[in-house]
Amino acid sequence: MENNEDILIKSNHYNESDIQVLEGLEPVRKRPGMYIGSTDERGLHHLITEIVDNSIDEALAGYCNTITVTLNKDGSCSVLDNGRGIPTGIHKTEGVSAVEVVLTKLHAGGKFGGEGYKISGGLHGVGVSVVNALSTKLIVEVFQNGNHYYQEYKRGVPQERLKVVGSADKTGTLVTFTPDSEIFETVVFNYETLKSRFREIAFLNKGLTISITDNREEEVKTETFLFEGGIIEYVDYLNATKNKLFPKPIYIKNITTNNEVEVAMQWTDSYSSQIHAYANNINTQEGGTHLVGFKNAIRKTINDYAKKNNLIKGEEKLSGDDVEEGLTAIISVKLTDPQFEGQTKTKLGNSEMSGIVSKAVSEGLGDFLEENPNEAKELIMKCITAKKASEAARAARESARKKNIYESGGMSDKLDDCNEKNRKLCEIYIIEGDSAGGTVKSARNRDYQAVLPLRGKILNVEKARLHRVMESEMIRTMFMCFGCGILENYDEEKLRYDRIICMTDADVDGAHIRMLLLTFFYRYMPKLIENGHVYVALPPLYQVKRGKEVHYFYNDAEFDAFKAENGGTKGLSIQRYKGLGEMDAEQLWDTTIDPTKRTLKKVYIDDAVEADRLFSLLMGEDPELRREFIEANQNLVSNLDI
Repeated sequence: MENNEDILIKSNHYNESDIQVLEGLEPVRKRPGMYIGSTDERGLHHLITEIVDNSIDEALAGYCNTITVTLNKDGSCSVLDNGRGIPTGIHKTEGVSAVEVVLTKLHAGGKFGGEGYKISGGLHGVGVSVVNALSTKLIVEVFQNGNHYYQEYKRGVPQERLKVVGSADKTGTLVTFTPDSEIFETVVFNYETLKSRFREIAFLNKGLTISITDNREEEVKTETFLFEGGIIEYVDYLNATKNKLFPKPIYIKNITTNNEVEVAMQWTDSYSSQIHAYANNINTQEGGTHLVGFKNAIRKTINDYAKKNNLIKGEEKLSGDDVEEGLTAIISVKLTDPQFEGQTKTKLGNSEMSGIVSKAVSEGLGDFLEENPNEAKELIMKCITAKKASEAARAARESARKKNIYESGGMSDKLDDCNEKNRKLCEIYIIEGDSAGGTVKSARNRDYQAVLPLRGKILNVEKARLHRVMESEMIRTMFMCFGCGILENYDEEKLRYDRIICMTDADVDGAHIRMLLLTFFYRYMPKLIENGHVYVALPPLYQVKRGKEVHYFYNDAEFDAFKAENGGTKGLSIQRYKGLGEMDAEQLWDTTIDPTKRTLKKVYIDDAVEADRLFSLLMGEDPELRREFIEANQNLVSNLDI
């Protein structure tokens, strides 16, 4: 199952002649979104990712094993690696150092000529130059040839030529940059977001040490990731809270001259699957040829084994959904000439990878099944059970379709709809409880705001197969109201509301109901989240009156700060809201519903792998873990970038 041939052919031929220039830097500051996707928090973090990607390229080439990221007190970020260092010689055609070429020219780097890097990720060489253009200040330091080189830039413009400022007994590159507040909506880096990404990188590159340190607060935070087991440990991490069908993940590795395939997979008793595919360390969230090859291989291999051993009979076949139920898998391919569909690199297009991955997985999984007959039989029995459940679900969906309740057209008597027919102007509040629902109905603007009260807690879809989900009255009601269908039947054009707003009480029970709703959306209608339709309303926790002044506070920290600023609570009238039903219609409109005053948090999937793990952990079989998390994170909605 493992081929130890070395794909990463090392080449010491990496100098200024390997740096090829394709175009200049000028457009970046005018249209930053074209290069980093957006200028919000995601775009901000993309700057760090671009620099780290260059260090990863050095690691893939076999010259770097340590990357250190530091968030500094002054708002800057430093990325240090122990690779060969950016070439420092004078570029023949540009007349300046290769360092300056890389930092001031788009599409200038060692990834284009074939000699600098055999395997690489990143945005085809635009990375560090784009970071330079979008930073108020960038300092690059290179340790090479026994020298310590230094150069400073401001908004992409070199302030001096590359110079030697000392000696060095190491090699590598250190880039320190300060993001430009004129470009970005925020210039504050999120430690948790970065930590999650670097953990992922370390899993995908066994033996690579990557650390992050946050020096911005008095209490310094730091974390170091090193996984000698690579993606095997990745699957262990994702399945930590689940019941496994067999104790260790199946590991498959195949290396050829130009390609490397690594797969780790393990089945659990879960009803959902977690299959994540990567190409050159890039999370290909839309899949691609490598994922197609993997899915074809497991379906065929399991069917072949089941027939050969008389576990299924005649023409009976297990579908892809049947064999994938409860599967956690990481597919990581590395290839010399990756072809990605779209600028965002979310789908791999190399046609040859389907066959390469399929062959490797068929052989590896086939060997495992033959060598482990007891585990193989247990797996086949689970797949057969999944098949029977999917047949029941199909019947339930057909029944629902005939009744017209989950695709479009039907309406629930629980829904208090709005008058507007243009769906792009409409929003619907999903409310916890009939009592609060009545208040919201009185408070909202009937022209474009619909209200759907839900009684009690909806079904936890993480622990239920589809046919049970289809039998849930509250979930059927949401199907009916949204009108867009679920899973493969989802149709964006049939969605009746542009914004779906979850409004629950600001307590532990409210947080639990909110998570149940988000779990349902994530597992059955993920496009709602991906396309930006799901929001969370933030009702206040406290109302404070002082004379005619009225203040609202949305968390304990805000309220405590107000009390400290005003010398305590003397002379104040304080109301602690235990639920939405305690506010009258006017208060609810002023604080939570009025578009000119309310605060809504958009839910988006920043990290699909971590989102999968979080939903599995929170909504899985261990209620104690769930309760501990919710109690420790009641303010989750104030940082809801799932």
